[in-house]
Amino acid sequence: MRWWHIAPVLALELELFPEDAWSAGMFWSELAEAHPGGTRHYSVAVTPDGAVVGYAGLMAVGGDGDVQTIAVDGRHQGTGLGAALLTDLVREAARRGCADLLLEVRVDNTRAQRLYERFGFEPVGIRRGYYQPAGIDALVMRLDLAAAPAALAAAPADRAAPAAAPEDLDEPADHPRPDVKKDTPHG
Repeated sequence: MRWWHIAPVLALELELFPEDAWSAGMFWSELAEAHPGGTRHYSVAVTPDGAVVGYAGLMAVGGDGDVQTIAVDGRHQGTGLGAALLTDLVREAARRGCADLLLEVRVDNTRAQRLYERFGFEPVGIRRGYYQPAGIDALVMRLDLAAAPAALAAAPADRAAPAAAPEDLDEPADHPRPDVKKDTPHG
């Protein structure tokens, strides 16, 4: 993700998360740490015409990784794009030497929970009232990167591929998955 992606990412953020959307300042702050030696890694998914239809971010400090955000435009959900973005984050966390990867997901977002479970994330706790202002609880999930699926470790690092079998992705043949762009200076 680069600075010029912030406006379209923010528009998508507001569309997908109207109650608890990140501000432009939050995205700018995150990108300030997405440099060689920084603690953040952000990717965007763009269509061939350049429209941003997904994004994902990772924080990696020491041996700990945390999925900061992951989002896919509703028109592209179910195409494998979320899996591609998550694959990128898991690979980047492993590249940075993280032993674990954590994330929070709304307890009522079962679709996202199923995606994370396919990657091997397991529930480890609940954060009460985490998502504000609605006061929705967050399910905390953890992936032991040493035990991550061998397919993730063996896949080429320069190409985010779906981590699930094609039949699990429901990808229509006439709706190709947008490319994931790792527009950070280090990757």
